Amino acid sequence: MKSRFAPSPTGHLHIGGARTALFAWLWVKKNQGEFVLRIEDTDIDRSSKKFVEDILQGMDWLGLDYEEGPIFQSERIERYKSVISTLISTGKAYYCDCSKERLDSLRQDLRKKGEKPKYDGYCRERELDQGVVRFLNPNEGQVSFEDYVRGEFVFSNSELDDLIIARSDGSPTYNLTVVVDDHDMGIDCVVRGDDHINNTPKQINIYNALGWKLPRFAHVPMILGNDGARLSKRHGAINILSYRDEGILPKALLNYIVRLGWSHGNQELFSIEEMIDLFDLNNINKAPASFDYDKLLWLNQNYIQSVEISEIVSLLQYHLESLSINSLDGPNLKYVIENLRDRSKTLVEMAQGCIMFYKDFDSFDSELAKRLFKEESKPILEDLVGKLNIVDLWTADKIRSVINEICKKQNIGFGKVGQPFRLALSGDGKSGSIDKCAELVGKDRTLSRLKMAINYIESQS
Repeated sequence: MKSRFAPSPTGHLHIGGARTALFAWLWVKKNQGEFVLRIEDTDIDRSSKKFVEDILQGMDWLGLDYEEGPIFQSERIERYKSVISTLISTGKAYYCDCSKERLDSLRQDLRKKGEKPKYDGYCRERELDQGVVRFLNPNEGQVSFEDYVRGEFVFSNSELDDLIIARSDGSPTYNLTVVVDDHDMGIDCVVRGDDHINNTPKQINIYNALGWKLPRFAHVPMILGNDGARLSKRHGAINILSYRDEGILPKALLNYIVRLGWSHGNQELFSIEEMIDLFDLNNINKAPASFDYDKLLWLNQNYIQSVEISEIVSLLQYHLESLSINSLDGPNLKYVIENLRDRSKTLVEMAQGCIMFYKDFDSFDSELAKRLFKEESKPILEDLVGKLNIVDLWTADKIRSVINEICKKQNIGFGKVGQPFRLALSGDGKSGSIDKCAELVGKDRTLSRLKMAINYIESQS
């Protein structure tokens, strides 16, 4: 069994395209078949190598592997021309030289009559040898097909057009190339957006004219924003790689988009193996799905808390590099992740939380410093330096004991020690458990930062 994902490199891979790819990929994996990645780049003017690279990177980041591809339509032009020539020679396609003015006038006249605009077949019998090439669509009968998602569709051939399958320069059009490719590549199931439903009967007629076996179709509904409007950049219709840059885990994103129009009871969290086992094209909802970024963040936080540390280590490196953090210049990254994962919604937040463990700083948050580094804080910090300096086994338990000892000795609450200590340790007052963070920062760096805080207080006197 085979399915495919066939994006056009005229834009980035976004949520809608990624969901189509995922649904097709899951169908193939469940049927133990092969997945094909095809790049539909025949629109030379709008296609871009940058978009091709983004699509390939996006598929790789999501882990949607493919057995064949990437296959580029631009490298198959001669094959399309051969099929077009066959259709012409067998009387199933013809040249047309109708001017734009004639076609515009024809459309206007039909609209005035309340009829659907379509070509009138004027050039069918003219036996031309140049111009655009039109497919000779049957005048009689119907086209029907059973869709995995939407059920049975029936179209009257009288409503269909003699569509253009080759432009005047000989370049093939989408409806021709997609049929040739899906046939040649042995595609059994075509998963695509429901904006292609009206193309399907036209393509089926081309299949029939060539005597080729039809694939099955699954037209998935569009994705809307949570306000009910068509998905746009403000909703999340952005480059899939932007989610990587925002610190979303690929598995979390896959889990989120598989639920956009598909469900299995009330289950929210799915492993990849569960998706493959449970997914069924027949269970895709016919209604449009709604994109909710807050739900995605909730899922992402769940994944950060539950996936293997080693997986986060691998994914986090990308974000650490963007902050010029060398994870070898400090504690074992696995321990830092364990310390940060419960309070990180994204890998970006986690990477920012790593800064204090791997990079020194030369200043403190000015507003917090004014509030926490007061004159009465100085003896507390000095006491911390003195007592921590003689700690031989640098552990969170020992550090906590020192803090408790100072609180008891000076008859003050934990916050009087913990708050200035936290600011001295982090520079911005943002950290988890102070004793655990100090353990991970290390003895030398902790003492150095406490002394820097004392110097700051002295400089303000």
